[in-house]
Amino acid sequence: MRNSPAPAALDTRQARARLHELTVIDVRTPAEYASGHLPGALNIPLDHVRHALPEIRHAAERGDVLVVCASGARSGTARELLAGHGIAAATLTGGTGAWAAEGQDLHTPAAGAARAGWGMERQVRFTAGLLVLLGLALGLLVHPALLLIPAGIAGGLVFSALTGTCGMAALLGRLPHNRPRPADLDAVLTALRGR
Repeated sequence: MRNSPAPAALDTRQARARLHELTVIDVRTPAEYASGHLPGALNIPLDHVRHALPEIRHAAERGDVLVVCASGARSGTARELLAGHGIAAATLTGGTGAWAAEGQDLHTPAAGAARAGWGMERQVRFTAGLLVLLGLALGLLVHPALLLIPAGIAGGLVFSALTGTCGMAALLGRLPHNRPRPADLDAVLTALRGR
């Protein structure tokens, strides 16, 4: 059990020193998780955190919980969700990006155990770029009104930057390659119950 309240955030040095005693929950997509995660991290994508609340609460009663994502935005959202349900958790400042930049190892699943893929930021950049090019081509070749497609994407990117949210990432996160397999999520929840 915890003796003092969990800090809101840990930097990479603090997290590395306490990694053996933390329950680390990675809220990125399964594809991002498979591309490299903190040692011992369990993958519960952000949109599945609410479903996993009982198991996360169980783990938090036994020790501190660290929520991790690529940069800190999604883990901050997860931390707020957990706090709203009375579960204390910390985030990793700068996420796995900061962890890797500090020279710390990122673990990957054994070959064939999980699907490696593009990170969400790369998927968003690719999709946005593709839609802009497609909209420009259709606007020039088919009808000028189709130029609203790249204008809409540009507006969405500006809104995303101003609010720190990304609707395109939320949509892409629902694609099959970004979803956990039911058996994978069940295994993670079982592991949390055992902590």
